[in-house]
Amino acid sequence: MAGKNGLDLGTFGIYTFDFEHQPAARIRDSVQGLEDLGWRALWIPEGLGRDAFTHAGYLLASTRRLTVVNGIAQIWSREARWTYGSALLLADAYPGRHVLGLGFGGRPRPGVKPLGAMAGYLDELDALGTAQITNPRPATPLRRLLAAYGPKMLELARDRADGAQTYHVNVAHTAQAREILGPGAFLAVEHAVLFETEPDRARAVAREHLRGYLETPYNIAKFRRLGYTDEDLSAGGSDRFVDDLVFWGDPETVVRKLTGHVTAGADHVAVQVIGVEPGGSALPHWRLLADALLPAKA
Repeated sequence: MAGKNGLDLGTFGIYTFDFEHQPAARIRDSVQGLEDLGWRALWIPEGLGRDAFTHAGYLLASTRRLTVVNGIAQIWSREARWTYGSALLLADAYPGRHVLGLGFGGRPRPGVKPLGAMAGYLDELDALGTAQITNPRPATPLRRLLAAYGPKMLELARDRADGAQTYHVNVAHTAQAREILGPGAFLAVEHAVLFETEPDRARAVAREHLRGYLETPYNIAKFRRLGYTDEDLSAGGSDRFVDDLVFWGDPETVVRKLTGHVTAGADHVAVQVIGVEPGGSALPHWRLLADALLPAKA
């Protein structure tokens, strides 16, 4: 639903790690090409080296209309006051074009509970929002989303943010998330896609993409909550697991599967194209997706 909680991102957007591997000039050309295709929202992660807000600011400065979403800025990367100050500046400089996505993220932290850590971080952000601060407050409100999977974190996203972002989940989880969030909160779902019709080749690329996620305890725990068994999560992942987490095939098949998230309750689906070599360009794939998913230009 466009405009829910002030978030007007369109039904589909682009999620990419690609800019982590490109020099600044090429990033600028790539993101301008993305905007020219009609995409309204771009999601960028944090974790491969580039600071979330420096990255977002450069992308915003390189474009005119595109909304840039930090998907996500890790709460361990900076104190809440620096996150708040960065978000204030981007909201002031680019009204309505930046969304602050926050997540636990990063390396495992034994003894630290993600829910408590996130709630404490939000407490600090909210305190800054009511404090006397030097930085001017923007005319447009700050918008924030939380990376959330389990019921408690989804409830926190519902109660203390504008909504939730999910990453590497199946369509069944989207329906469950919508039930927890209720009708008023914004739900964005990332999903990986691959334009490859030969099953063995497609699954080989998909397994390589998913490999790192099957090596971290918190991702494995998430996948188990999604209903996958130890057998599904071993040897690179079962066909069922791989096919649920990476939509592959011809464009018609990929688009049909992506719309399953919308039917299940997602307001927005951030599409991550995989199978592009580091430093390569996903622009031809983004063009193909734009033709299939975006409203025709007048």
